[in-house]
Amino acid sequence: MDRIALAFARAQSENRAAFVAYLCAGDPDFATSLDACRALLRNGVDILELGVPFSDPLADGLTNQLAAQRALEGGMTMALVNALVRALRAEFPAVPLVFYTYYNLVFSNGTDSYVREAKAAGLDGLLVLDLPPEESNDVAEACAREGLKTVFIVAPTTPPERLPCIARAATGFLYYVSREGVTGVRDAVATGIPEALAAIRRHTALPVVVGFGIGKREHVAEVARYADGVVVGSALVNVIRDHLTDRTRIAEVMGAKAFDLVAGTRRAVTVSEK
Repeated sequence: MDRIALAFARAQSENRAAFVAYLCAGDPDFATSLDACRALLRNGVDILELGVPFSDPLADGLTNQLAAQRALEGGMTMALVNALVRALRAEFPAVPLVFYTYYNLVFSNGTDSYVREAKAAGLDGLLVLDLPPEESNDVAEACAREGLKTVFIVAPTTPPERLPCIARAATGFLYYVSREGVTGVRDAVATGIPEALAAIRRHTALPVVVGFGIGKREHVAEVARYADGVVVGSALVNVIRDHLTDRTRIAEVMGAKAFDLVAGTRRAVTVSEK
């Protein structure tokens, strides 16, 4: 079953963009993280991107760096990350689950073992932030053997001549990082998104999602006009940060936040479509 393709197809059939949510696995502890993920999936999230906690997350801003630190301090390990995937897969059999990770974690655990164990747990896709497609053969081959989809990033600074290479390497979807720099909530959506997506789509038929800096329903609605999917991370991680002293409220507030953001994915119906 290609859960990723089915999720995008379902969203398209409903005239909306897919909503992709990010949380760091195990933040701030396993049980709370599991409840937070459940809250997202019960409130309309189409794809869940799980950050694998890492001590040196170079692509992440302070919000997600601190989330990874909390998870590691809470005892999160790779085995527990896979246990989290298994628990979510058992409860939500149709929802795609994707790792957002770094190559050091894949390599140090053994690429074949990392991919095999993740797939066995119920994972659908792998996004390795700091792995260029030109150097991804070992990961690509392991994913192909296990039936795990690959996700690659395109940045505003990506030269046009590199787009075909990136597009060929991806088998799940492409992730357009709409801003230079690291993750984090911004006050406004980046400019140039329609043009960037048009350039990417000249080289692939895969869905293209947009993330980095999207944190409000109006941001989601703006990006959903052009993208196949919208990624929100830091705004959701902030729910955890803001309720660390009362963790029993995290799931409730997370669900309400997700419900509000997901509402922005619905596209307006034109007169010709009515």
